[in-house]
Amino acid sequence: MFFLMFLRFWIAIKSMISSLISNFHLKSDERSIVRGGRASSVSGIPDTKKEERPATTPTSVNYHFTRKCNYKCGFCFHTAKTSFVLPLEVAMKGLTLLKEAGMEKINFSGGEPFLHEKGDFLGRLVQFCKVDLQLPSVSVVSNGSMIKENWFRKYGEHLDILAVSCDSFNEDTNKLIGRTQGRKSHLDNLYRVRDWCRQYKVAFKINSVINTFNNDEDMAEQITQLNPVRWKVFQCLLIFGENAGEDALREAERFVISPEQFQDFLDRHSSVTCLVPESNQKMRDSYLILDEYMRFLDCTGGRKDPSKSILDVGVGEAICFSGFDEKMFLKRGGKYVWSKADMGLEW
Repeated sequence: MFFLMFLRFWIAIKSMISSLISNFHLKSDERSIVRGGRASSVSGIPDTKKEERPATTPTSVNYHFTRKCNYKCGFCFHTAKTSFVLPLEVAMKGLTLLKEAGMEKINFSGGEPFLHEKGDFLGRLVQFCKVDLQLPSVSVVSNGSMIKENWFRKYGEHLDILAVSCDSFNEDTNKLIGRTQGRKSHLDNLYRVRDWCRQYKVAFKINSVINTFNNDEDMAEQITQLNPVRWKVFQCLLIFGENAGEDALREAERFVISPEQFQDFLDRHSSVTCLVPESNQKMRDSYLILDEYMRFLDCTGGRKDPSKSILDVGVGEAICFSGFDEKMFLKRGGKYVWSKADMGLEW
């Protein structure tokens, strides 16, 4: 009870501060004109002074090219605040800039990345990154509901890892969380996609967000049966402007668990060798996140503060405002064997 009271007080204070700061920022201009493979004023962010961090190589980048999603997960921390998606050619130019700056791994996420153009936009980006850019690793995070077998036939050979988000092996719990659409079974989708990954030689991964609705669950048997190459287990995270505060599209306070509850869940699953835990601290500082405008998002302040777009100022300048902690990235196991050719998997 004391934890929740403190949390509510902390959210209120942070929300007030966030609202004051937002008055000094311009909103993103979705009517930006795209000319010659360059997005004019993509970021819509004024020249504000900020302490710069040392230059960083973007070894592993998470590109959330869309915010739209067909699910309504109550704790979602990258919500549908815009419907903007860059033109394919412009997105490819940005990915090329990242490769030239040292990117080795790209992860496509959302929103739901298979929703836009029924997955064909995503597929063409995956193929471009593997064939044209020759990236060692190309991965995707999806809720699994929009994936069709034909996508694997067309693009599967170019994809190293497909992660499907699943927070519970109880269908009713998934519905309470919001990880559902109509009468579709999320678990049926999960097992179907797992089988397709094996058939089309794509490494299969599972992501789970641990929250008040699933923190007492024992998933060891099901995870062992599914046998993913990695099981990423996240502590439910509050991000102001996304799932907390007055401007947020979600209210995730009721999903938040304490560090002790998160550790209890990890202890219960200590026998699962593929488990990779991520606390709030590890999540907040250790990811290079690009939004739909190809702006790095700095989450160190508990909200997503955008840089200017790499399409406007280049990777080297924009990444200085990413808030990225490379030491934490390595500590959480951010760099691993991420190319399926090197995994030695038996298909």
